[in-house]
Amino acid sequence: MTPTHHAVTARLTGVLLLAALTAMIAGAVIVVPSGLTLNPAEPAAALAAVGAQPGLHLIELGLDVIGWLALTGAALTMAARTVATETHLALLPAGLLAAAGLAGMLHDAGNLAVTQLAADPTAIAVTKAVLLTAKWAVNLAGLLWVAATATASLFVPMTAGLRRAGLIAALSGLAAVVLPWTTGINGPSATQEQLGYALHLPIMIWYGVLGWRELRSRP
Repeated sequence: MTPTHHAVTARLTGVLLLAALTAMIAGAVIVVPSGLTLNPAEPAAALAAVGAQPGLHLIELGLDVIGWLALTGAALTMAARTVATETHLALLPAGLLAAAGLAGMLHDAGNLAVTQLAADPTAIAVTKAVLLTAKWAVNLAGLLWVAATATASLFVPMTAGLRRAGLIAALSGLAAVVLPWTTGINGPSATQEQLGYALHLPIMIWYGVLGWRELRSRP
């Protein structure tokens, strides 16, 4: 890979990372105040919320899909550059990040199914099963993203400060991933879910910094 091609690939990675984070944050800004977090513990309320605001629900889902898809794309461009530069250990975080993106899209598929289930307010048992699957899919996505962050901090060339920040962000994200496991059979409450979102923020900020760094790459 020539220096020019290397810079172009780095910039594409940066654009995709920043696009992913922008779309995800925009989706969260819609979800939290509108009550569309869709808690599996309250399937009837979830059906009512989607039934009352189907357009807003679909817009949020569209943004989230774009976010996870862009994250997957960024991971693949990172992997391509890793192969070209023969920094093979950096393939691990790229692969984990791509897997996180795919798990995130699986989560969105479950939430999309709820859109049609909302047409039948009596489909509470099915809705609960679908929402539980979707919630654990996003928990898996979060775990994979944490692993990608930790391994990127260890194996991807970067400054010592960015490396330390990545490891700290990974610890914060790990706390968010572990949180639902501490709630036993009851599952996380809406407040705990919002705490989980907040604990994931350091990872998103770190990838935003990484994306900006990639975007500014020069041949």
